[in-house]
Amino acid sequence: MTAFGVAGVLLLATACGGGSDDAAGSSGGGGTASLVLAQSGIPISFDVQGYASGQQTQYFTAVFDTLLRQDGAGEIVPGVASEWSYDDTRTVLTLTLNEGITFTDGVALDADAVVANIEHFRSSSTPDLSNAVFVSAVTAVDPTHVQITLSQPDPMMLNWLTQPLGYMSSPDSWDNPDVATNPVGSGPYILDTKSTVVGSTYEFDKNPDYWDNSFELYDSLSMNYYADQSALLNALQGGQVDAASFSNFSSLAQVESAGYDVNTAQLDWEGLMLLDRDGAIAPELADVRVRQAINYAIDKEGILSAILLDHGTATSQIFGPATDGYVEDLDDAYVYDPDKARDLLAAAGYSDGIKLSMPSAAALDSSLLTQIQQQLADVGITVTYTDVGTNLISDIMGAKYPATWFRLASASDWQTATFAITPDALFNSFATTVPEVTELLTTMQTGSEDEAATAAEDLNRYIVEEAWFAPFYFVDNIYVSKPTVDVTMAADMVVPYIYLIQPAA
Repeated sequence: MTAFGVAGVLLLATACGGGSDDAAGSSGGGGTASLVLAQSGIPISFDVQGYASGQQTQYFTAVFDTLLRQDGAGEIVPGVASEWSYDDTRTVLTLTLNEGITFTDGVALDADAVVANIEHFRSSSTPDLSNAVFVSAVTAVDPTHVQITLSQPDPMMLNWLTQPLGYMSSPDSWDNPDVATNPVGSGPYILDTKSTVVGSTYEFDKNPDYWDNSFELYDSLSMNYYADQSALLNALQGGQVDAASFSNFSSLAQVESAGYDVNTAQLDWEGLMLLDRDGAIAPELADVRVRQAINYAIDKEGILSAILLDHGTATSQIFGPATDGYVEDLDDAYVYDPDKARDLLAAAGYSDGIKLSMPSAAALDSSLLTQIQQQLADVGITVTYTDVGTNLISDIMGAKYPATWFRLASASDWQTATFAITPDALFNSFATTVPEVTELLTTMQTGSEDEAATAAEDLNRYIVEEAWFAPFYFVDNIYVSKPTVDVTMAADMVVPYIYLIQPAA
C-alpha cells in the first residue's frame, strides 16, 4: 500500500468469528447473467510476486478465496476460516477452517495448504510482504486448524488475512510455467485465459463448484481496463460497464444522468502534516499555539467546495469515521477563524509572522497549494514551496521539510497510527515521541479490544489538541453502479471486494 494508494484497513476484531452457515461443497448461487467491471489498474501477475490489493483487489478476490473477509462496515467475518481466536498474549492466532473446500485443480484447501500459502508469501518479495512482518511460525494442528504465531501482537493481523497475506492459491500451481497468468484458486470465479487479453480485458467464468452459497455469482465476469477517467466516462455514458470506481467529481452528474447510482464511503483524509513538532528545523512549530494557529487559518469548507466540489466532509481529525478512535465532535475542533490564528501566533511571540517551507510536486493540485499558501499568508505565515519532482515521498520521510500537504488512509486505528503517529511511523518523519502517546500506543497494540478502542479515542483527542496535524477533510470514495447491481462499499478499500458486488434483488 502506498500513501496515495490509500488502502487503509480496520482495527482487528479480537475474539472469534461466528460460524458460517454455508456448507462447503454447495454451489455459489444459481448464477445470473454477466457483470462488467471497469478497472483503473491491471495486475502485474497473479502469482505471489504480483499479489496486490487497493485498485486491483477485485482481480484477486475473484479467483482467490481469503482466509477471512470484511463486511461493508469493516468487521471481520468468516472466509475460508469459519472461526478464529487469540490466546491471552495475543501472539497465537488459531484459525478453524471450513471443511471440504478444494482448489479448482482438485487440491484440498486444508490446514497444510494454508500453511504452505503463508510460508510461500513470507519467502516471496511481494510488495505487501510487510503484512507478515510479525509472523514467526505457522503450524497445521490438524486438517482444519492452523496456528499463526507472532513475534509480538499485531492489531492488523486479522485484516491482513482478508488481503494478500490471506489469498489462497493451489500449492500445486506454483511450479506451473503459466502461474503468473493462469491462477488456480478456490474463489468464486475462474480466469478464462483464452478469452483474456492481458493488460486490457480479463474474462472470468463462474466457479461451478464454489463452496460458499452466501452470495450469488454471475455466470460470467469481465474486468475492462481504462487508462484514464475520460475513457471511463465515455464507457459509462455508453452503458458499457456495470460498475466502476470514479474520481472525476466534475463529471459525476453526467454519470448519474447516464443512469448510474453513486455509492460513497470515506477512506482518506487530506490536509497538512505538521511534522517538525520538536522544532528541529522550524523552531516555531515546537509551540503548540503555532500549530493550532495553522489549523484555525485554513478555510476547510471553502477548500472542500473549491477542490472536491463538496465531495467530502470537513474535519480536524485524522481518525476516519470507520475507526474506534473517531470522535464526531472533533470534526469541528478547529473552525475557520483567522483572527484567532493571529492571536495565537502573537501569544507565541510571532506577531510579525513566521516563515515555513513545504514541498510541492507536479502531481499535486497547484490550485490547492495556492489556496493553502494564501490562507496561511493571511494570518502571517509565509509558505515557500520547493518543487521536489518525483522525490515527494522520500523527502517527506527523510525529514527535509517541517510541514507538507498530504493524503493518507484513515480507515484503521492501528494503521493510522503506524502511518503517522508511532515513533517509527512512515510519516512521523522527525520521530516525535511523548510518554502519553507511547502509553496509548502500547495499549492499542497489546490491550483487549475494548482497551484498544478506548486508547485509540484518547490518542485521537491528544493529537488533535496538540495539533500534530491540520486535516482539511475526509474524501468521498465513489463507486458508481447500474441499478441492476447491488454494491456494498468496503470500509478499508478503494473498491468493493468482489463478494460485496451482487445482483440487485
